[in-house]
Amino acid sequence: MLNIILFGPPGSGKGTQSKMLLKKYNLEYISTGDILRCHIVNKTPQGIEAKALIDKGQLVPDELVVELLEAKLTQNKDANGFLFDGFPRTLVQAYILEGLLLKINSSLNAVIALDVPKQELTRRLLNRAKIEGRSDDNEIVIQERFREYENKTMAVIDFYKTRDMFIPIDGTGSTDQIFERVENVIDGVVKKSSYNVVLIGRPGSGKGTQGEIFAKKHNFHYLSTGELLLSEINKGSEIGKNVKSLYANGISVPDELIIRLVEEEMAKYNEHRGYIFKGFPRTLIQTYILEGMLRRMNNSISLVVYLDVPMLNCFKRLSRRAQTSDARPYDLTTDLIIGRMEEFENKINPVIKYFKSQNKLVRVSGVGSPEKVAEELDQILVKSLKKII
Repeated sequence: MLNIILFGPPGSGKGTQSKMLLKKYNLEYISTGDILRCHIVNKTPQGIEAKALIDKGQLVPDELVVELLEAKLTQNKDANGFLFDGFPRTLVQAYILEGLLLKINSSLNAVIALDVPKQELTRRLLNRAKIEGRSDDNEIVIQERFREYENKTMAVIDFYKTRDMFIPIDGTGSTDQIFERVENVIDGVVKKSSYNVVLIGRPGSGKGTQGEIFAKKHNFHYLSTGELLLSEINKGSEIGKNVKSLYANGISVPDELIIRLVEEEMAKYNEHRGYIFKGFPRTLIQTYILEGMLRRMNNSISLVVYLDVPMLNCFKRLSRRAQTSDARPYDLTTDLIIGRMEEFENKINPVIKYFKSQNKLVRVSGVGSPEKVAEELDQILVKSLKKII
């Protein structure tokens, strides 16, 4: 999801650029002014309340604005992203917006400001006043509007500067020249955004095979907790010895240990397009943990793919693997395989329910040749990836 705030003083061309951005990136336009006007025209309870305040010359309180804004975001939570105009206007509203986006499992990508000299802004507004016959757009009124804009937005601009999100661009030149600069900024932001996929499925469903295929093809980092743990076992480290003992007794590896290995791996490979997570998260607690890890990097889980393979098929696959050099310590006996299956079935339902509620879960059949499954999975993931570009 691509979320952008477009800043600009009166006369900066913000309206023109907004229309072009909406068309190019297929974003949902969020204007608090438009939302309020719509409710007033339709005489909704919120619109009646807002009109009564405006008629008295009073400001519409943040509580009412937030209520309307939250409804708009929730109604369009499957959009490619949002372009915000007229919000936030204050520091308080900037914090509110962070909370609202978090509520729909998203975050702000960039704040783009059209930088135009006051002399040029004045010229544009006076020219517009002549064309549109707006007698109120005289030089005294225009200068007052500039002062009001600066007083209201300074704290908000500083807020986003401290978060490295504020990006001023040259707002002079032709409409197309300005838009090209805006495009370059957004495309750069998108490239920096990490796209993170979680593969879940029964043991033996082919998650590892499919994860590695997609990661290699599209420059993602494949991160498998099973492979990390196996590496420790093969190195004969203290962690590996501990894990080997746990596997032998059919005991799950503690979350603390998995977190440590995953964090170390993510720190080593942070230049990729994103991560393909396999084997993590397995539980609802681990889901919250991974969300927290990614949130610290200003990222989130983009998509969760459930690779659906019947239990009997998975059991046969693991039993065959146990007879090869690729056998895992947890494949070696029927009891261990059954134990893993039972653990998966007992713990995965809350995880599935959680991601379903966020509209992030898709099911893909894992039955068939690895090539056939990879082709279907590739189509789904690439389509999802394009939504944020």
